Amino acid sequence: MGQPLNVGLVGAGHISGQYLETLDRLDDLRLVAVADLDLDRARAVAEPRDAAGTSVDELLARDDVDAIINLTVPTAHADISLAAIAAGKGVYVEKPLAATTTEGRGMLDAASAAGAVLGAAPDTVLGTGIQTARAAVDSGLVGTPVSATATMVTPGHERWHPSPDFYYQPGGGPLLDMGPYYVTSLVTLLGPVVSVIGAASALRDERVIGKGPRSGERITVSTPSHVTGALVHASGAISTLLMSFDATATRAANIEVHGTEGTLGVPDPNRFAGPVWLTTAPNSPWRELPPSAGYRGAARGYGLADLHWSGAFASDPSAGRAQGKLAFHVLETMEAVLESAREGCAVQVVSTVERPSAVPLDER
Repeated sequence: MGQPLNVGLVGAGHISGQYLETLDRLDDLRLVAVADLDLDRARAVAEPRDAAGTSVDELLARDDVDAIINLTVPTAHADISLAAIAAGKGVYVEKPLAATTTEGRGMLDAASAAGAVLGAAPDTVLGTGIQTARAAVDSGLVGTPVSATATMVTPGHERWHPSPDFYYQPGGGPLLDMGPYYVTSLVTLLGPVVSVIGAASALRDERVIGKGPRSGERITVSTPSHVTGALVHASGAISTLLMSFDATATRAANIEVHGTEGTLGVPDPNRFAGPVWLTTAPNSPWRELPPSAGYRGAARGYGLADLHWSGAFASDPSAGRAQGKLAFHVLETMEAVLESAREGCAVQVVSTVERPSAVPLDER
């Protein structure tokens, strides 16, 4: 691990605050520069942290930036990441990896050719919630996994986000926005996906912004806002996925894993911690499992820290858990669900990936 990793943050929008809290707390990550289309906003974020507020081009030209955190909108993920790789920087990009698998493949190829680190969110799977659930599955507490369900239902992000346009454009929607948390968790728990069947709809052509200076403005919906799919894992387990911006609420578990010997209740994969519940007999009470694996202090940005702690920037760009190849497999799986919905047939997932190594219980 050695010296701290010098980090440049690109995109000082809504999600950046959570990353900045992690950068403020972890001594192993040092923020040296912030770039944003709004230079004043970049400076406002950077200067209290003794970092530089600058343009993207100037940030990428800096010799003291080892890696960037790419927090731009999904349609800009590829362009910014490719520019960073060309400038000799490592990249950690917000989910999804890219707006399309074509762009994602280009990012993987560029990183491989340059010997650069390419990591990606979500890193919520590194926390005690998903890692404790994984430990339960791996230790056989549910027997052989047979199936899983993953459910995310919300009326839509325009209720709280002041600029929600990209959530309703290609590269967004409930599947590409929230699906990465759920599909990454399913791959972490059950392994890679080999084929999918999907269905999708968009019940409204427009959405109305409910907060901020654009409140009351109508925005166009140009991507499915309700998506469901069946994911067939290489292990033989079958996951059922429901992602919706069209419904009001749900009482369904975020994720459940059903096995031959029991059922596991998995916490919200958009969070790093939460209770894991297990039942192992018909009509028996559920019992909560104590945290047994994962980073206890995890928050957004821990995926980059894990890459650094694992030696990705020092010696082996493929080291660490939040690798771009995992994010690419998740992206291809989600894109396959949407393709299946359009074509009305099963779609094969060509890429595969090994489950990242488990995270031992770690107090960092």
